[in-house]
Amino acid sequence: MIATSVRILKEYERAVIFRLGRLTATRGPGLVFMIPFWIERMQRISLRVIVNDVTPQDVITKDNVSVSVNAVLTFRVTEADRAVIEVEDFGFAIAQVAQTTLRSVLGRAELDDLLSEREKLNQDLEDITKAHCGPWGVEVLSMEIKHVDLPAEMQRAMAKQAEAERERRAKITHAEGEFESAEVLTNAAEILSRTPTAVQLRFLQALVEVSAEKNSTVIFPIPIDLLSPFLEKTKGSEG
Repeated sequence: MIATSVRILKEYERAVIFRLGRLTATRGPGLVFMIPFWIERMQRISLRVIVNDVTPQDVITKDNVSVSVNAVLTFRVTEADRAVIEVEDFGFAIAQVAQTTLRSVLGRAELDDLLSEREKLNQDLEDITKAHCGPWGVEVLSMEIKHVDLPAEMQRAMAKQAEAERERRAKITHAEGEFESAEVLTNAAEILSRTPTAVQLRFLQALVEVSAEKNSTVIFPIPIDLLSPFLEKTKGSEG
């Protein structure tokens, strides 16, 4: 009889005591004494944090894309007596609530939101699951989307979309570079047009640069402006 009336509970355990079928108290941890002859019976409950992998759910998003999604649910029992008397097998019940909530919340979201707005969706999942499990004496700590499995054809379509987006950005960057280059060249042409001598010096500089890079004969046009001073002198001497 002593063996049936004495229990030892660990630090993270609590004993929910029933006396002749009626809830009397929650005891533990340590030594727990019960009235023998089955007058008192206990149910052992763990208060440790439990992490459950929610079974993958087939979800049809708001934009009619079929995906398979699973999540991670973290919870712990805060009131052992309520977890026993308010619901039968609270672990199974919480798992079912988590699966239903996962399908319901993600079914209202579009695929782009499912991939980019994870934080907001996780918060919605946590709030809804917490509201359902709170009356059972269970505290939901978090519920987060773990993995989103997309169909192969959808993955290929998204890859093509990303490639097209990169090409679009590359063309825009190239066009912006051409525009900036044209602006700079226009400004340079305006400055050079104000001083004809600067144009002549630029031609000579280009000639020197080409000659220094290649050891070959270079045919370089001589601008008329470079010869205009000599032509004016010749006309003056003839007059």
